[in-house]
Amino acid sequence: MRIGDLIAAARGELEADLLLEGGELVNVFSGEIHRADVSIYGGYVAGFDCSSARMAISVEDHLIAPGFIDAHVHIESSMVMPSEYARAVVPRGTLAVIADPHEIANVLGVDGISYLLRSAENIPMRFLVTAPSCVPATPLETSGAALGVSEIASLLEDPRVVGLGEMMNYPGVIHGDGSVLAKLEIAATKNKTICGHAPGLRGRDLHAYAAALIEDDHECTRAEEAMEQLRSGVRIMIREGSAARNLDDLVGIIRDHNTPNIMLCTDDLAPRDIMQRHIDHMIRRIIGAGIDPVAAIQMATINPARHFGLRRTGAVAPGYRADIVVMNHDFQVRRVIFEGREVARDGRLTERIESRSVQLSSSMNVRMPITRESFKIPASGRIARVIGIVPNQILTEMIAARPAVREGEVVSDTRNDILKIAVIERHRSTGNVGLGLVSGFGLKRGAIASSVSHDSHNITVVGVEDKSMLRAVESLISMGGGWVAVNGKMIASLPLPIAGLLSERCMEDVVEGAEDVISASHSLGSELEDPFMTLSFLALPVIPELRITDRGLVDVREFRHVPLFLE
Repeated sequence: MRIGDLIAAARGELEADLLLEGGELVNVFSGEIHRADVSIYGGYVAGFDCSSARMAISVEDHLIAPGFIDAHVHIESSMVMPSEYARAVVPRGTLAVIADPHEIANVLGVDGISYLLRSAENIPMRFLVTAPSCVPATPLETSGAALGVSEIASLLEDPRVVGLGEMMNYPGVIHGDGSVLAKLEIAATKNKTICGHAPGLRGRDLHAYAAALIEDDHECTRAEEAMEQLRSGVRIMIREGSAARNLDDLVGIIRDHNTPNIMLCTDDLAPRDIMQRHIDHMIRRIIGAGIDPVAAIQMATINPARHFGLRRTGAVAPGYRADIVVMNHDFQVRRVIFEGREVARDGRLTERIESRSVQLSSSMNVRMPITRESFKIPASGRIARVIGIVPNQILTEMIAARPAVREGEVVSDTRNDILKIAVIERHRSTGNVGLGLVSGFGLKRGAIASSVSHDSHNITVVGVEDKSMLRAVESLISMGGGWVAVNGKMIASLPLPIAGLLSERCMEDVVEGAEDVISASHSLGSELEDPFMTLSFLALPVIPELRITDRGLVDVREFRHVPLFLE
């Protein structure tokens, strides 16, 4: 599209491609909702009136707004390919995502990132990524790849890479680790947005973190925490994911004067939740809490666009990309326009999305054999550290408890809900098996296991009997990764053969498979809404308080491995 032609279309000298007629525009620049006919030419907004158009769509009694932007998401949590992800979220108005692909990068490195970018070509949404800053997330685990300064510098040359991904190694930042600072400096040199990850960071540590040019955070769970970050110049992404739902606790921080510094994100949203709610749902809930509708929409459009330097995106205005949603006055999305063409109507796509299949090497490289002996824990003390699950949060707590012991070995204790947990390294055939105890799953029998295990995505298994834990791990290896529930034998599974993270099946099939495995885990006694989402975060040694990796238990606050037994 030539600028001269767009000027001519704006002046009415060229026929527009499309006219949205009779609607009310949510103007994210003026803060108004006003009457406007929106004319589109060559995939861009030409103006608010025109003399003629090849096609006109009446949007009388409807609102016209910019397409929504998810400011931080791990696409791998959807468990589907980008084309399937788009099929689920585009009809809900999400037309751009800022994806941090550090999940697949921890398994396959740069090849994994390239795989996602190639797979996302020609889908009706803007699929943008940040260069993962922490692969591996920490030195406390074994990942399948490592991204150093040179790899990150190369990734940042790609125009689809809009920033440095969340800097989870906040101890490395505030203590001046050389390799961490080098990654921050290369991103700053290239004028790229630097994303943060700072759960619970306060006071001087927060100031040091912000001084390292960290520009945002999506980990706040309390209003006072978020306000301290805003005061320190860190923009806040309010997150409403599957395991971490923070909107209700943070909506109170939204005030007239600070909304430009607040964005919305989903972070990690499970397939079944994607089918039911996305950024549109967050907007409706924020409006329902009494926030001005224009401000709510700004947080999902122009704010993230500006934050990530997405020029001519995030607004409906002359010269801006025609990525547009049409909503009724209940803020339900009815039509979706991408690059000037209608791509969805009334919750369904109006054009076919072609998926791209790209070959990947196997990601299941477990040193065999794994046996029952792999899960034995000698009773070398009386009081043990137990990972305590916090319902509906990805935070954990450290519980000191006396484990059940039989014949000199620790065993799972269903009466007190203290179960064995193991993490088995699957990338480099090291033979590492980290062993620990966890409370909160509620299993009464059997075992559940997953190869989706942030961030290094080794195999994590929780169970009542060593026999079932072994069978669960063997089943995962044989199907190339995924989820399994076992009670002596496998009773349900969800294969995820692409890096042990993704499926090529449609979203509905993945949702059905996931629900089958979740239901099977409930039949084993778990009362968690989604035990596999909870399980997936227990090996993430950057979220307080106690975690487990293939190398053993981790005290996140001290950022070091600790023994299972306290005394």
